[in-house]
Amino acid sequence: MIRDPDTLTALLDTVRRFVRERLVPAEELVAETDAIPDDIVRDMKAMGLFGLTIPEGYGGLGLTMEEEARVMIELCQTAPAFRSLIGTTVGIGSQGILMDGTPEQKERWLPRLASGELIASFALTEPEAGSDAASIRTRARRDGDDYVIDGSKRFITNAPEAGMFTLMARTDPQQKGAAGITAFIVDAKTPGISLGRIDRKMGQKGAHTCDVVFDGVRVPVANVIGGVEGRGFKTAMKVLDKGRIHIAAVCVGVAERLLRDTLHYAMERRQFGQPIAEFQLVQAMLADSRTELYAARTMVLDAARRRDAGDDVSTEAACCKYYASEMVGRVADRAVQIHGGAGYVADHGIERYYRDVRLFRIYEGTSQIQQIVIARGMVREAT
Repeated sequence: MIRDPDTLTALLDTVRRFVRERLVPAEELVAETDAIPDDIVRDMKAMGLFGLTIPEGYGGLGLTMEEEARVMIELCQTAPAFRSLIGTTVGIGSQGILMDGTPEQKERWLPRLASGELIASFALTEPEAGSDAASIRTRARRDGDDYVIDGSKRFITNAPEAGMFTLMARTDPQQKGAAGITAFIVDAKTPGISLGRIDRKMGQKGAHTCDVVFDGVRVPVANVIGGVEGRGFKTAMKVLDKGRIHIAAVCVGVAERLLRDTLHYAMERRQFGQPIAEFQLVQAMLADSRTELYAARTMVLDAARRRDAGDDVSTEAACCKYYASEMVGRVADRAVQIHGGAGYVADHGIERYYRDVRLFRIYEGTSQIQQIVIARGMVREAT
């Protein structure tokens, strides 16, 4: 873990400079081509960004949750697609192995994920299993030393680039809920895996999702995460708890960029003979955005520190994801309003962010799911 303040400061400065000098200038290109340039991907690998959360013993940086959140806040002051490329490896793709994997699984997979040799994807969502993750239908049938997997997954982030999937499948068809679900490590080159066309999304160009179909895919028994059937749903929920703090930090970073650009515009744009930042109704929108952003950042860092201290932060993580994702949507909306016509046309970039941030309220648990998690957590704590 990087616990030395000077080392962490140096890392944050490096990420900040990388965002300013390499990522921000490439935003328009990524939006136009729907692809992140290869040289930027190589630089991200060389910086160790794919291994932020993987322990040093496996070639990663081994950041604490607070350190991870701080890095995400800096990295995400640019188009969210850049973070998305590393996000599934840093978070939901590798953390299941790290949390519940066997020593052999960690030795085999984590070094390759940390270096960026492999990009991980998290294959949970299905056509009829999104918010109701426990209802997945993808089936894994034991056949000798293998499992044979059949089913389809939907909206799988980074699937077109994936070298491996953390896959959730039902190994016990008699169990209709979470108890029958098992987590697998699946090599993306395994015969029987096919990809659908890349989804045409509202925003986040350069961040790719698509359907993944498993047709008679044979996966060794040794690739069951932790070596035990029926624990996959618990693994997924633990991973998603951590991921919610991560996504909340992403929202904070994007909101900081939006507010900074909007403030500069308001100070330069003149109407009625003065900068529009002098008008109180514009100031009100700026003030509301700053207040909500401050609240979200404070929530994220508090929840991260509590998790690092060993506390159960399931409720707090859901609070963070819920509030921060809603917050960045409001900040983006005000940014468009303050920019006026310039915020609505594509040339300025603000409308792109407006579309990009809409996804944060949907993936890795919708705002409505977060509300349910929060309320249930409250009831549990009160009994």
